[in-house]
Amino acid sequence: MNIAVNTRFLIHGKLEGIGWFTFETLKRITSMNPQHHYFFLFDRKPHSSFVFSKNITPVVLHPQARHPLLWYIWFELSVPRFIKKNNIDLLVSTDGYIPLNLNIPIVNVIHDINFVHYPDTIPTLSRWYYNHFFPKFAQRATRLVTVSEYSKNDIAKSFNVDPNKIDVVYNGANDAYYPLSQEEKKQAREVVANGNEYFVFVGALSPRKNVARLLKAFDMFCTATMLPYRLVIVGKKLFKTNDITEVYAGMKHKESVIFTGRLEIEELRRIIGGATAMTFVPFFEGFGIPMLEAMGCHIPLIASNRTAMPEVGGDAAYYIDPFSVESIANALKIIATDSKLREALVAKAIEQKKKFSWDSTAKLFNESIQKVISEQYGSFT
Repeated sequence: MNIAVNTRFLIHGKLEGIGWFTFETLKRITSMNPQHHYFFLFDRKPHSSFVFSKNITPVVLHPQARHPLLWYIWFELSVPRFIKKNNIDLLVSTDGYIPLNLNIPIVNVIHDINFVHYPDTIPTLSRWYYNHFFPKFAQRATRLVTVSEYSKNDIAKSFNVDPNKIDVVYNGANDAYYPLSQEEKKQAREVVANGNEYFVFVGALSPRKNVARLLKAFDMFCTATMLPYRLVIVGKKLFKTNDITEVYAGMKHKESVIFTGRLEIEELRRIIGGATAMTFVPFFEGFGIPMLEAMGCHIPLIASNRTAMPEVGGDAAYYIDPFSVESIANALKIIATDSKLREALVAKAIEQKKKFSWDSTAKLFNESIQKVISEQYGSFT
């Protein structure tokens, strides 16, 4: 069988949440199914590390699809043209976008639909595109995959999709995140925070990540406790970050905030592992991979009590109201001063993390794909 896969988010050195999902699952699925041939569809020259096995053919389709108009051209013209010319039997998309004018089965992964609930946090043209096309993408797909029960219910309700058409496939936990030794923790604090204890936030800087309220809460924490803590913000700026700039400019303790930008895995593991706790406070997440990274590094987790985050964190996190600066500040104080609570959260995190693995993710995603193949084509070898 010829299977085309939308792999736009496989960009060397720039893998984020969807990119990691794509990388970790396809690396396994292509090896599981040597009887199929996979055409990986890129919008730029791919790195050789993304050609995981001999049954993969990388294909570059133009133009580079990084703008709503170019998304439309790529998915409605370039991808269908390739599929029709190459006798493709099935299309798999890992980022939610699909062509609407195909007559072959499609397995589509929609990770979350935050744009439905918080449209003002997204640039205008992108917002229009998402809200116009994603309901159509959800309806058109033969089968949908998403990363949490929360997202499944949200997609089904918001887009009027039969829940039985949606499979939940949790994200996995990268094995690169594991605990630091005491000496490594000390070194991390020296390098990152001048030897001070620190909290860490990880995530691309966009409005729904709630960094502005985290900064306000940290300022409140520093004023109330006078503890010599630092706050390390890891992630690149995306869009609409003026609120972060304004809040930071008005902080009393801005010298205690460190912005690192995006980091590679080894350095990120060191910074997470050396932290007193991770402060993951978005007001919307379809999953929340940084939560698993904190669990893997055996550091306590402060997390939002909204959307999919309690589902992922279980009882291994101290939950806050992301819309309350006071709630976040109070959590910082409690975690900073209660060592027994920190130890208890880490112990629970060790158990919670066992529920998530990329092997399990790939297995379930592969089952969704095979279900469509079986239903559409019967026995296919």
